[in-house]
Amino acid sequence: MKLKKFFQVFVFAFLLLAAVSCCGSDTASLQPALKDAYKNDFLIGAALNDNVVNGNDPNAAEIVEKQFSAITAENVMKWQIIHPSPGDYNFAPADRFVEFGLKNKMFIVGHTLVWHHQTPLWIFKGEDGNDVDRETLLARMKDHIFTVMGRYKGKVNGWDVVNEALSDDGRLRRSKWLTIIGEDFIEKAFEFAHEADPDAELYYNDYSLENPGKCQGAVRIVKNLQAKSVRIDAVGCQGQAWRLDPGSPSRKDIQNFIDSFSALGVKCMFTEMCIDVLPEAFNNAGADIRANAQLRDELNPYVDGLPNKVQQQLAHRYAELFTIFRENSKKISRVTLWGVYDGTSWLNYWPVRGRTSYPLLFDRKYQPKPAFFTVMKTAQTKP
Repeated sequence: MKLKKFFQVFVFAFLLLAAVSCCGSDTASLQPALKDAYKNDFLIGAALNDNVVNGNDPNAAEIVEKQFSAITAENVMKWQIIHPSPGDYNFAPADRFVEFGLKNKMFIVGHTLVWHHQTPLWIFKGEDGNDVDRETLLARMKDHIFTVMGRYKGKVNGWDVVNEALSDDGRLRRSKWLTIIGEDFIEKAFEFAHEADPDAELYYNDYSLENPGKCQGAVRIVKNLQAKSVRIDAVGCQGQAWRLDPGSPSRKDIQNFIDSFSALGVKCMFTEMCIDVLPEAFNNAGADIRANAQLRDELNPYVDGLPNKVQQQLAHRYAELFTIFRENSKKISRVTLWGVYDGTSWLNYWPVRGRTSYPLLFDRKYQPKPAFFTVMKTAQTKP
């Protein structure tokens, strides 16, 4: 019975996709949009690269304007881009991103203020080449947060204040932030962020928070902040490179993440979603692009297109995940996809550079995939 129902959904999606293809690439004509379908549940977002907002990728911009209610800065607000050297701020790309969001009346998310990766080494070093002391690093952190958040005060709605501070075992990652400042670097970052813009939402964001051990590490972070009366509004589970297998992650583990943080009185978010359909190169869920594996044919099997069978699996997996999200819509404030369409997904270059990946709802020709239509249909079913 389930197979029959899924087949009917797939046929419906195929017919709609064919109709859209016949009409050209005008994805803006799709009705209704994702943001409309889920408007009573949670914000639907996408991470944007600079080409989407600077006019170089107008088809992607059209998709975003039509389909999404929230946007996240994919790279342009990371420290190495926006603050590459002492006293040197590169605001132009971030300005374009923010103006795009304001123009389209979107919920704007800044990503990210404090992270161990994509952070220039000068931040942690003195003129003698040695590590700076605690007070110097705290001053640099505060200056960065106040300068960046101050520029976009009243425009950016929420910030990933601290990103990926936990190791996979749930203990604090031994980053320079930790070893120089100490465990309260997270507390200080949130204090500075609240001072810089008291009206902006403040988030902790990390990958693999669906894993119970790491989830408990993030619970400890939130409890520590709350015990010290330091504001935190939500916790983001990235959902990066989740698999087609319904056990990767399982419904139980996703539900555990949601329940763990809603019990603390903070909202849950899924902030960087994409589903990896390609073979695993190695078991690494992080975002360190230095950890690339070597390209081999067996790791890149779909160069000429995604087989129909895998398209159906992807559609089913997205529907399964969005069903869970809708069931918990009172506890979830936002679901964001990491990218707009397959051609610009980070999974084309991580963990293996040069692969052809298919993790999102729109294909390389800017057309909605069967997964898009199953997500739309999921919004119409009773949770």
